[in-house]
Amino acid sequence: MRNPRIVVLAVAAAIVSAPVLASISDFYQGKNVTYIVATNAGGGYDAYARLIGGYLEEYLNADHVLIRNVPGAGHIVGANTLARSKPDGLTIGTFNAGLIYGQLLGKKAMRFDLREFGWIGKAAGEPRTVIVSTKCQIKTIEDIIAADEPVIFAGAGIGSASYADTRLLSEALGLNTKIIPGYGGTEGEMAMMRGEICGQVASTSSVQGFVDAGYASYILTVGGDIDGVPNAMEYAKDERAKGIVELISAMAQLGRITAAPPGIPEEQLNALREAYKAALEDPALLAEADKKGRPIDPAYGDDVKQLVIAALDQTPETIQIIRKSLNAEMD
Repeated sequence: MRNPRIVVLAVAAAIVSAPVLASISDFYQGKNVTYIVATNAGGGYDAYARLIGGYLEEYLNADHVLIRNVPGAGHIVGANTLARSKPDGLTIGTFNAGLIYGQLLGKKAMRFDLREFGWIGKAAGEPRTVIVSTKCQIKTIEDIIAADEPVIFAGAGIGSASYADTRLLSEALGLNTKIIPGYGGTEGEMAMMRGEICGQVASTSSVQGFVDAGYASYILTVGGDIDGVPNAMEYAKDERAKGIVELISAMAQLGRITAAPPGIPEEQLNALREAYKAALEDPALLAEADKKGRPIDPAYGDDVKQLVIAALDQTPETIQIIRKSLNAEMD
């Protein structure tokens, strides 16, 4: 549950939401809700789920919202677990939008269609950034382009957003990189601190604390802006490269998504959407998120569903570019 000291801040929001959420309380009272996180504990997805979960607990009037970490295969294991969960309104989950790439390429390990999930909302857009360790000799994006030997980058599993974005950026901008998969959550940062890895592509909010602590520096942004840091579009030399950068930027708008299993009844899906919206607009949550450096830029329900559908609506030419960039490693 939330810190009692900040409950007072949310009184107005709770009063406004009470009539809307009254019907929710009857169903969820005395029940637990499981919130599947497709990564290890630690890192951005886990942090957002734990932040939001405490407020969902209140707005659903549930006994507990229990975080269940289900990592593996670049978020696929967690998403598969959610997809096969009973669609009774008592299980929700979060995973990264990089699975859109996997579905576009027909990845066999994905036992679901993203269009069929019950889309609840998203907490934030997630601009991407390229960071390099302060222990690494690489200091700029030009250094990676000119490197004689591949620069070692961390990635989550093949099929994750971090892996796909690194491959696509390398293809578009001519970056000489080698990706080592399997670094989920904060494992990439730990590897950078040990000197095993030079850099990684990640959401800006996830690595902000790592950079602020002096362990790494930003050298490129995609889908957002950081003062003094160049944008990937500046290095896109042709229309093909620009198209790849634009695709990554669009995917970045689908940050911190939350969904329910396919087949969830409309009544339960609407209840979860209402509670999620109330939680994300709670002044206490916003204050806590700001304190933790977790940006909130939400969208809800069908708006998120349409973003997912639009991202999956790619031309054969674009899919071929993705396939070539990823060397069909997601098959």
